[in-house]
Amino acid sequence: MAIGDSFTEGVGDPDPDGGRDRGWADLFAERAAEEWPGFAYANLAVRGRLFDRIVDEQVVPAIRQSPDLVSFAAGANDALRPGYNHVPLATRAHEVVRLLKASGAQVVLFTCADVTPHIPGMRMLRKRFTDMNEAYRKVAKRHDAILVDLWEDRAFDDPRLWAVDRLHMNTLGHRRVAHDVCLALGVAPDPAWLDPLPDLPRPRREMNGVQWAGRHLAPWVKRRLTGKSSGDAVTPKRPDLTKVK
Repeated sequence: MAIGDSFTEGVGDPDPDGGRDRGWADLFAERAAEEWPGFAYANLAVRGRLFDRIVDEQVVPAIRQSPDLVSFAAGANDALRPGYNHVPLATRAHEVVRLLKASGAQVVLFTCADVTPHIPGMRMLRKRFTDMNEAYRKVAKRHDAILVDLWEDRAFDDPRLWAVDRLHMNTLGHRRVAHDVCLALGVAPDPAWLDPLPDLPRPRREMNGVQWAGRHLAPWVKRRLTGKSSGDAVTPKRPDLTKVK
């Protein structure tokens, strides 16, 4: 059972068959199904969701399905908002993981990968991400949850793992996350996920800060000012645990 926002929904990794975005959780589920007979998978994640809304909308529906394994990734969108405070987020993260563990599920948590080198002006928010990551490390240790520490995976320093908006991972980035999750859970990763990376496309190399801001930052700011979210019309792509074929 996968819980979260755009990271877990799979934004940035288009489905080669033309469906909803795929992403690391789908990739992991496919690998897990090869090793764990009868493996079922659900994904409740919705892009743009803030921490509290993820908890309010996804945790109880997840517990009701009695999963054996739950991934929980939330808080990155909060860290981008004015007035962010990691302390209440950390407190509620403890509560969420305690509930999930009490339901009988093993829990997988994440630190967020370091996006700050790729986005102009983002380094001023670096401490927000490091504080949030440290909070998740403490939550994982306290509740004996599995931690996938993407912040420490230096592969994400490479811009070739990020989409053109520089905020979401692309297909290569999601493959890297799936690789790390597989290793954390004792599942054999797909060897192709570690194939040599292609050259960075010229338009991506030449896009400067001003061009990026006009194409990707401005729409994001507009949604914040109008109280809208990229996920307002989005529903979970796989709400019920179903066997992976």
